Amino acid sequence: MAKEVSEERQPGKDYVDPPPAPLIDMAEIKLWSFYRALIAEFIATLLFLYITVATVIGYKKQADPCAGVGLLGIAWAFGGMIFILVYCTAGISGGHINPAVSFGLFLARKVSLIRAVAYMVAQCLGAICGVGLVKAFMKHPYNGLGGGANTVAPGYNKGTALGAEIIGTFVLVYTVFSATDPKRSARDSHVPVCLLA
Repeated sequence: MAKEVSEERQPGKDYVDPPPAPLIDMAEIKLWSFYRALIAEFIATLLFLYITVATVIGYKKQADPCAGVGLLGIAWAFGGMIFILVYCTAGISGGHINPAVSFGLFLARKVSLIRAVAYMVAQCLGAICGVGLVKAFMKHPYNGLGGGANTVAPGYNKGTALGAEIIGTFVLVYTVFSATDPKRSARDSHVPVCLLA
């Protein structure tokens, strides 16, 4: 956020609820940290798309199933890149890397409208540039294999695929909210376990 806000402990609580972000905070655009965060989101999304799409294309173009990374390698590429990039950018921009996360945090008033829109633009531009790099370095496989795009598997329809995308996006945003909840580390936020001896 643009302004440093003093957070005071509320009586009876062992956590601090941060104040909601202002809807429109024009002071943000005057700060270097705002532009640094945009650069971090751009580069993180660029690297994420470059590595993952290149991995998918490499998997699709292999003739021998044992000669490449396989489906498990693709899963590791996606999971590993998200882990690394969120870790690297969390202190700079919050590590959103996905417009759905930025939009969800805006709806929860954790980021301002200006920051959310700027993050989404930086993320989309980073994604376009990342895929552009894949196309530049792997032109023939990229064009021949559909650019590494997802397709609906045989036996499923587009509605099922859309439902899976919606559920997956919900799980992603829910995970971000759970990980950043100030009550998460509170002493009373767990279910007590009673051990019978």
